[in-house]
Amino acid sequence: MDADGQVLGRMATRIATLLRGKHKPVFTTHLDTGDGVIVINAEKIRVTGRKAQNKMVYRHSGYPGGLKTESLGSLLKTKPERVISDAVRGMLPHTRLGERMIRRLKVYRGAEHKHAAQKPVKA
Repeated sequence: MDADGQVLGRMATRIATLLRGKHKPVFTTHLDTGDGVIVINAEKIRVTGRKAQNKMVYRHSGYPGGLKTESLGSLLKTKPERVISDAVRGMLPHTRLGERMIRRLKVYRGAEHKHAAQKPVKA
């Protein structure tokens, strides 16, 4: 999937659908029937409105006082791969099944990826 010029949330829903397998007639909620997804050009993704300035992204180290905040715009410049994977992770089940699904998501900053041997089909 090429992220060039795509809106973050709309692309993340399509990726989550493919990872979950909801596009297949054999979809079952308790089984992992989805496909692997490769995302290229993550640095060219866009967000609408003023989300880049106003939306804050949080992470916690696990220690007391370990809450870190960063604006979505600065995170898009430094780690666009993490922005996409976090958006998709929030749309998958928060169980062991969802953890298995998110492992099949590969996000790359540029146009090159190392999965040519798997013969990916552009979606």
